[in-house]
Amino acid sequence: MVAIQTGRVVGGVIVVDNPDDFAEGSLVTVLSGGPNETFALSAEDERELLDRAEECERGEAVDGKELMADLLARVGRSAP
Repeated sequence: MVAIQTGRVVGGVIVVDNPDDFAEGSLVTVLSGGPNETFALSAEDERELLDRAEECERGEAVDGKELMADLLARVGRSAP
């Protein structure tokens, strides 16, 4: 399941607005703009983000190291 949630850090713990959307022990990814920054997605951007997350869940993603090596190769450099 892919879900987008908002929340806050309370007492050192991330508390999401709708915790019932997640099963106990769910693996989550946190994206933070910092303590005083917020961001908003259009409906189209949110759908795109959810689509890409679902692709990753299906294993249709490129490993970060593989991506960097490919990008560096395109500009004639080798990965460190």
